[in-house]
This record gives sequence, C-alpha cells and structure tokens, in this order.
Amino acid sequence: MEKISVLVVGCGNMGASHATAYHHMDEFEIVGLVSRGRSKDELNDRLGASYPTYQDYDTALQATKPDAVCISTYPDTHEEYSLKAFKAGADVFVEKPIADSLEGAERVVAAAKQYGKQLVVGYILRYHPSWIQFIAEGRKLGTPLVFRMNLNQQSQGYMWDVHKNLMNSLSPIVDCGVHYIDVMCQMTDAKPIQVYAIGARLTADIPEDNYNYGQLQIRFDDGSVGWYEAGWGPMMSETAFFVKDVVGPKGSVSIVADKAGSKGQSDSVAAHTQTESLRIHHAAIDEQNRFTQADEWINLKDEPDHQELCNREQRFFYRAIVERLDLSKPMDDALNSLRIAFACDASVRSGEVVHLNKLPR
Repeated sequence: MEKISVLVVGCGNMGASHATAYHHMDEFEIVGLVSRGRSKDELNDRLGASYPTYQDYDTALQATKPDAVCISTYPDTHEEYSLKAFKAGADVFVEKPIADSLEGAERVVAAAKQYGKQLVVGYILRYHPSWIQFIAEGRKLGTPLVFRMNLNQQSQGYMWDVHKNLMNSLSPIVDCGVHYIDVMCQMTDAKPIQVYAIGARLTADIPEDNYNYGQLQIRFDDGSVGWYEAGWGPMMSETAFFVKDVVGPKGSVSIVADKAGSKGQSDSVAAHTQTESLRIHHAAIDEQNRFTQADEWINLKDEPDHQELCNREQRFFYRAIVERLDLSKPMDDALNSLRIAFACDASVRSGEVVHLNKLPR
C-alpha cells in the first residue's frame, strides 16, 4: 500500500474531521498541522497525537514536502494555498468553494491541469448515499422539475464566530449554496439560464457590504426552476429551516429528517448532512382524481454520520491520487456551481436578474 504524506492546513470544524480521517487511515500519514491559533494543538490533544505543528503555511510546506495538502481554511486563502501546493508538487484536497472568486477558482483548476496534479473539492453531499439516491429518484420525476431547498442556521457561540469570519469574504448563498446548486444541476440535464436573488443584512456584526440572509432562484432552459435559502446568525428562525424537496410532473421526493430538522439542530454541522428517510409521492390519479399509489418511504440504512462522510471523501482522495483518476468533470461541476452562486450574489447586490448565457466563461 502506497502511503501518502499529507499536510493539514486549517484545524477547525472541517479540518479536524479530515485530519481525524487521515489519523485512522493506513493510507495516509499526517506530516503536519497548520493553523494560526490553538486549534492545531487542541486537535493533537483530541487525537492523542503529537503531529508537528506550524503557524505558517509556507514554512510547513517547505519543511514537510508533502505528497498532498488538505486545505480547510477560510475561502479567501483557498486559491493562494492551492496554487502553492501545486507548485510544490502536491495533490490538493480543498474544502468548497475552490476560491473566493470565480476567476480564482478557474486559476486553481488550470494550475491542477498545468502541474498534472489531482484536485478534489469537498462537496460532501456527493459522497452521501442518501443524497445520491435523492438525486436518482428526482431524475425519475419527469420535466420540468421544481427544486425547493434551504438551510438556515441559528448560529451562536463558536459557530457564530465561524460564520462571521466566513462573511468577511463570502455570503451564505455562495459558501453554502454551492452544495445545493450542485444537487440541482445533478438532477437535471437542463442548462441554467438565469438567476435572481435577494438578501438582507440583519446584523451590524458583519461587513457593511455583505448580508447574512439570502434567497436565490434559478431558471433552467427546460422550464425547471429552483430556490435555495440560507441565513446565518443568532436571529434566524428555527421554523422550516430544513427543506429538501424536488417536484416533477410524476410526483415529488422529499428528504424527511425529523432529528436533523428539529429544534436546536440548525447550527449543528453534523445535522446538515443527515437524511434519515426519503418520501416518494406519486402523482398518478384515477378517473375520480384519486391517487392510485400510496407514498413510498425509503428508510435509509446506510446513513453515515459527518465523520464517516469525511472518511469517504478522503478514501476517494486517496484513490484519485493512486489511480490518477480523471477529475475533469467534477472540477468542471465545481466551477459551474460556483459560477451560478456568484451570479446569484451579483443579483443580490444589483437587484437585477442575471442572465447566465451573457456571463463571460
């Protein structure tokens, strides 16, 4: 078995989960933990380990000369850190989004191709069997489709600090929205053609030019439409904060997550990926307009928790490196969802509909 040396950069929520995956996998060897604060030392304590720690990324990269770099820092560093890793000869796992601008993300993808290195982006729902099934069932519903999704987070304490830091560079509908835009694009083969979005700044604790609540709408060229809503902060309501639906001519599919959607779960990172069961509704009716088939319930047996999802991401990362998988499509998909998300952000700021076919590619 080929052992991959990996440098973990960023030791907060996601970085700690990815480091935990590496720690328990024979395929990887952690050669360093990088963070500006104490999170790297706390992570070592949690793992019962004594991995080398670094304050500075450049110093760590030069000292460890890793085969791979895992980047889970704030988005405004993703481009810089990825480019430096590729230049140093390392493959890269980077948390979404690839960068804090579309142009930056395109530079990262171009560099991966230029240096012949692997780039895996942390779209965690792509590794979740229940979300994979949700997408597959949605594709059976006919055309057009209606997507209804949200994830509002009543964040407080540490999580509110995380969200405030994220909003120094990105809005919730970009940082969080790329996941669900990606899900919509996987459910339909149609091309997104226009977006419209609204947003509101509900607190003075974030930059004046940003907003902590946003809602986006996407129109596809086959008539499909979708909306996604994201709000962060202690003022957010916990009523209907977890909606995951797709509706088509033949019926609908809904994620029903009683636990994840219950009171007190809106700021739980672990709850955001939970599904528990799918409800499939069939629209067929008889001569009396009565349904001919009862709703189906799929109780999901393979329901990985958040840590197991991170484990699966890193197992894929290992395969991508060792087998030199062709990652062209997932990289293009990551760019596409980010392009749409930034168009939505531009719509919030301008108050105008943004036509995607008029955007430069």
